[in-house]
Amino acid sequence: MTDKRILVIDIGGISVKLSITGDQTTQETIRGFPTPALMTPGQLLEGVNQVATDWNYDVVSIGYPGPVKNNHPWREPVNLGKGWIDYDYEAAFGCPVRMINDAAMQALGSYRGDDMLFLGLGTGLGTAMIMNNQIIPLEAAHLPFREGRNFEQVLGKQGLDKDGQEVWFENLLATIKLFSYVFCSDYVVLGGGNANRIEQKDLPDNVYLGSNDNAFTGGILLWADQSPDHDIQQRYAS
Repeated sequence: MTDKRILVIDIGGISVKLSITGDQTTQETIRGFPTPALMTPGQLLEGVNQVATDWNYDVVSIGYPGPVKNNHPWREPVNLGKGWIDYDYEAAFGCPVRMINDAAMQALGSYRGDDMLFLGLGTGLGTAMIMNNQIIPLEAAHLPFREGRNFEQVLGKQGLDKDGQEVWFENLLATIKLFSYVFCSDYVVLGGGNANRIEQKDLPDNVYLGSNDNAFTGGILLWADQSPDHDIQQRYAS
């Protein structure tokens, strides 16, 4: 593990959450602010500077709600504003930045070995796998589900508001069964804000509720390997 002070940023459709490692002037290590409508990366930086003005950090980890390649957004986010692809994050924060898909970051912090499927139940649907310590960010949420809707439209906030919690939960169980079969996972971890609507006793034996704080653990683990050729989409120790 690194001795650098790490600022971890978890970008959600409802709120942006921050965590800090290392000695700080305050005992408070988790903060956040509401996500502005159609938030841009400039607004993200502004919000971070406002709520973390007394935090000192050496590096930054960002959980981004979309696909990431080569440590940078590959597509604009579905539920936020534009401008994320061309933004210079290291210049903006004034330090090295490592970025990963937000579901993959929480999956990394939730991983306990074997082949794990992670589903992030929030504004949208985040999907990721870890197999043999290999992170595999997925975009399975955009596959068609039924009735002209995709999995994100059914299991994200839109589906919850449209169908109600009972039908939403039935659709979630059907998705877990299908995805577990397709991706050959040994177990499933559920995260995201709407996982709080579920009780562990109502889930199959190989499905577990994960803590959303695991996203911060994942963000810290992004800096576990300090080698020059480190690729954040490659291997991590469990």
